[in-house]
Amino acid sequence: MRKNRSSFLNTFLYVFALLNVSISLAQYPVVKERIINLPNFDKKTIHFGYFLGSNTYDFKFEYIPTYYKDLQYKDVAVEQKKGFLVGILADLRINEYFNLRFEPGLFYNQRILQYPEFPEFTRESDLTREIKSTYIHLPLLLKVSTKRINNFRPFIIGGVSTDFNLSSNQKNSDDNASNVFRVYNQSYNYELGLGFDFYLYYFKFSPSIRGIFSVQNELIPDADIESPWTGKILNMFSRGVAVVITFE
Repeated sequence: MRKNRSSFLNTFLYVFALLNVSISLAQYPVVKERIINLPNFDKKTIHFGYFLGSNTYDFKFEYIPTYYKDLQYKDVAVEQKKGFLVGILADLRINEYFNLRFEPGLFYNQRILQYPEFPEFTRESDLTREIKSTYIHLPLLLKVSTKRINNFRPFIIGGVSTDFNLSSNQKNSDDNASNVFRVYNQSYNYELGLGFDFYLYYFKFSPSIRGIFSVQNELIPDADIESPWTGKILNMFSRGVAVVITFE
């Protein structure tokens, strides 16, 4: 009987001790302290950085109304090549969630046009045209960020930009009859994108993906209004996707 009482008492004391420990832990929880990197970085009125990344460009074509009357005619296909981009940035803080950014950069890209087999083509080389583009890219963007979560912060970004194409051949007197494809040397675009800010110990690292959409016809027609390369195209607009990695 004494043995049973002693066992019961020991069990009671053990359970009572566990309850005391549980209550203590509930009142004073153990919280692992997080290290906040660059806590005052976003309070700067102006700061600078640089970026690099890759891009791919396409073309959107609008054809003359009679283009599809002949069922053998197909769209001009675009073979996309990966290009690169690099540049600098200046950031102006508007408030906690809005920043105005200027991100001048150099964008290089290459596209190959694959034409349908028009009756006017007499050589195999007539079916393709290589377009190399070297853009001086000048965007003015508004960055809208969410509230910072520890060392992480999502954002969306958008705005307008203009491109100066150093490879446009606009001033070249030759055209596709001499295997020279010409586009205007300046175009206007709008841009939309999203990304994430990661606050590291020494700097902020921000990957983002952006769409670039031209709003201006870029095609310069050939001298021959019946040219198979340009005569059937009414408008031609660039469409680009850029992966941008920013260091600030």
